[in-house]
Amino acid sequence: MSQVKKVVLAYSGGLDTSAIIPWLKETYDDCEIVAFCADVGQGEEELVGLHEKAIASGASECHIVDLKEEFVKDYIYPTIASGAVYEGTYLLGTSMARPIIAKAQVEVALKVGADAVCHGCTGKGNDQIRFESCFAALAPELQVIAPWREWDMVSREDLLDYLAERNIETTASATKIYSRDANAWHISHEGGELEDPYNEPSKGVWTLTVDPLDAPNEPEYLTLTVENARVTAVDGVELSPYDALMLLNEKAAAHGVGRVDITENRTVGMKSRGCYETPGGTVMVTALRGIDELVHDKPSRRWRDQVGQEFAHLVYDGRWFTPLCGSLLAASESLAKDANGEVVVRLYKGQAVAVKKKSPNSLYSEEFATFGDDNVYDQKHAEGFIRLYSLSSRIRKLNSNK
Repeated sequence: MSQVKKVVLAYSGGLDTSAIIPWLKETYDDCEIVAFCADVGQGEEELVGLHEKAIASGASECHIVDLKEEFVKDYIYPTIASGAVYEGTYLLGTSMARPIIAKAQVEVALKVGADAVCHGCTGKGNDQIRFESCFAALAPELQVIAPWREWDMVSREDLLDYLAERNIETTASATKIYSRDANAWHISHEGGELEDPYNEPSKGVWTLTVDPLDAPNEPEYLTLTVENARVTAVDGVELSPYDALMLLNEKAAAHGVGRVDITENRTVGMKSRGCYETPGGTVMVTALRGIDELVHDKPSRRWRDQVGQEFAHLVYDGRWFTPLCGSLLAASESLAKDANGEVVVRLYKGQAVAVKKKSPNSLYSEEFATFGDDNVYDQKHAEGFIRLYSLSSRIRKLNSNK
């Protein structure tokens, strides 16, 4: 395996990637390891001491790339503008982060002259597909190394023993219960009691949001300004995409908003159970839906729903850098140009509800929709419309009576 001279590893400083660095050096004839970490808003505490830890584990360099603003602006906002929600409830927090991380990893690999990239994804999950599909689309000449598909270690205990034998320090322990992934949009939780779908998640699962049962007894109202299906201001204050998300995360988490418990279909074929916390994102999606209800006619709304469903599967399955992605985004953006307005969202006991909404492009007309007296709608016209609308049914029945 001496053909690999330099590898760029997607590095988090956790147990898996700490073990991967020495394993790469031993397995690939003392190749050079460059650690790469993408800051997608997982929290500053996750980045403290990361550079030093990577070097101490055997990496020659450690690149920490700030992607927070780009992540929200160029990946999250286009995705939610499309209406993408996976299997009814999952707001794609982990899925949306993978293409920007993979892209930045490839950029570092090309910059330092690496001939391989490496990730710590398991052979059971979706992330291996997402990362490697992006690598293939962006730099197919790079070799991909996936240690979990190669080494003979199968447990946390194996990894801890491996590091101990090499005197490599780690803060991980064998008693870790949950597998978590965090970024600016959400945090996911898997493992522990969640592996049995009949177990209710304990309070120890949730880390970002207040238990809705313990949330304030008074609601809070937020006014979101929406332009081209993007949130641009909160309570009249213009904010960057990242800053808007951070503010909404704080506000919504305090009311227990954004918790989802789903048993989903992984791309590899198995079902898995995950608990997701997406507080600010839930508020944003609620506001966008409120605007959509006002501005899209029935066929456009149905088309947007179809685009959103297709885009949700595309993001979940790791096909961001494909022609299909560009096509779906173009369809989404053509509808988004009318998605402008203002929505008031009420936060209360785990729920985000759009209670007020208005748009300069609204197709709602009180003059037409009123149950009171009006001068614009002649109800007699409905008779002819219904006769034509049901004409095929009428002819079918007449034919059957012959």
